[in-house]
Amino acid sequence: MAETQELKVQDKVEVPPTSEQTKPGPVFTPNVDIFETAKEIVLLADIPGVRNQDLTIDLREGILTLSGKVEPPDRPEEVKVMAEYEVGSYYRQFTLTEVIDQTKIGAALNDGVLRVSLPKVEKAMPRQISVKAG
Repeated sequence: MAETQELKVQDKVEVPPTSEQTKPGPVFTPNVDIFETAKEIVLLADIPGVRNQDLTIDLREGILTLSGKVEPPDRPEEVKVMAEYEVGSYYRQFTLTEVIDQTKIGAALNDGVLRVSLPKVEKAMPRQISVKAG
């Protein structure tokens, strides 16, 4: 008999500061899913509320850094009654290996999900080797 599992929403997890922050407010670690195909590694990061202009993807010395900020909504005519959604910043880093072609990395932001494509270098891609008879 197959066991069913409920989908559970994870709360935002605030990153404990590793150094002194220069900006006020909480910093969150975005949840990430990573997939691999023969040609690339795909990273999907949940960053709800981050707009394109508030997102930075930086690559330095083999470290890919994702950072973005969520601004509070500007609605002067509304009075806050209750707020469960926290605003702040997102921050996460990944160390890339030599398998990734760092010159061809691409990214797209759609509906709060960041998709980063990390193409593999040609020599890291699997290939078929033909066997000759005789």
